[in-house]
Amino acid sequence: MGMNDTPSADRIHIGFFGCRNAGKSSIVNAVTGQELAVVSDVKGTTTDPVYKSMELLPMGPVVIIDTPGIDDTGSLGELRVRKTRQVLNRADVAVLVTDAARPLNPAEKELISLFRKKEMPFVIVRNKSDLPGALPADAAGVLACPVCVTSAVTRAGIEELKETIAHLVKTENGKLRIVGDLIHPADIVVLVVPIDKAAPKGRLILPQQQTIRDVLEADATCVVVKEYELREALGQFTKKPALVITDSQVFSKVAADTPADVPLTSFSILMARYKGFLDEAVRGAAAIDRLKPGDKVLISEGCTHHRQCDDIGTVKIPRWLKNYLGFPIQIDTTSGRDFPDDVSDYSLVIHCGGCMLTEREMRYRMKCAQDQDVPFTNYGTTIAYIQGILKRSIEIFPYLLDEFEGN
Repeated sequence: MGMNDTPSADRIHIGFFGCRNAGKSSIVNAVTGQELAVVSDVKGTTTDPVYKSMELLPMGPVVIIDTPGIDDTGSLGELRVRKTRQVLNRADVAVLVTDAARPLNPAEKELISLFRKKEMPFVIVRNKSDLPGALPADAAGVLACPVCVTSAVTRAGIEELKETIAHLVKTENGKLRIVGDLIHPADIVVLVVPIDKAAPKGRLILPQQQTIRDVLEADATCVVVKEYELREALGQFTKKPALVITDSQVFSKVAADTPADVPLTSFSILMARYKGFLDEAVRGAAAIDRLKPGDKVLISEGCTHHRQCDDIGTVKIPRWLKNYLGFPIQIDTTSGRDFPDDVSDYSLVIHCGGCMLTEREMRYRMKCAQDQDVPFTNYGTTIAYIQGILKRSIEIFPYLLDEFEGN
């Protein structure tokens, strides 16, 4: 996969933060080796976060997020904190660029508190070290975090900074595979893929592409069929498939056509595990039975694809929920980056699989709900629960099945 083909959600996201006179944009340009950020003698040139995908050694495919400069007087202010938090939702590591000629100011210290509160790995850059009056690194006034002394002008310390960033994100590398750890070489895996009207013509949607690649990397055989071809395909195999994976929208039909001794799950359930929130999604789905007439449910989509007339998030799930419950509830929908910080009014949050979002952002959204005692689940888990087939779809995860049956 070339760097341009790496999905944004799978790239390391690096957020650069700093006061308006600390030389943050110059550091961004020095690290990336290109004029990514506008550099000007006028304070506050960057007004909105700039997102740029690139290949950055020693890390590989990354997204650089250059944020608006914070004011160096007083506190960050509510709006600035909110905007910073939104960037942190997407970042894997934070870089705080400070001026080496002075100690940390209150706004910078507030940012550091925000990084720590969100358990965000971060590095402090003491920039402009080439200028007279630069303080020693330990004069920054912060302990127990990496500090790099740099000069964007002479490039001193830039390579060390890149190595430090790479080291901070290295812990992410042992992440789960989508399906590769569940199968063996020479296994047959059947993917049931209805041709999705919402996907661009001639293309599979991202979770399907990623799953196919993961099956092939496990040296297993991948067979892709449409939902009405499944029964015939299963009859042609001389060897029983190790797993059938289906799109949630046709879960019911696929469950009926797949023999009971063939493991079955969905792309959505595998993606929830890949993004680190399957356990929460299974627990959250059980909250559907606790909904009462008039309760509010938030249905949130991570991407902003063109809406179809029978879209899953805005039409199908609301309809299935209403039919399942037998009484009216209030449903709000959001898409893309529009996820509210305050979800306390909701009795349940139902999120998409999150294939276009980073694992960090999905965990943040889940944590938002958890902190406010709001159950959190996803599309595929909801659909499987409503259709009475969730138990079967998580049988491949015995620990989760025990918890589900214990509820």
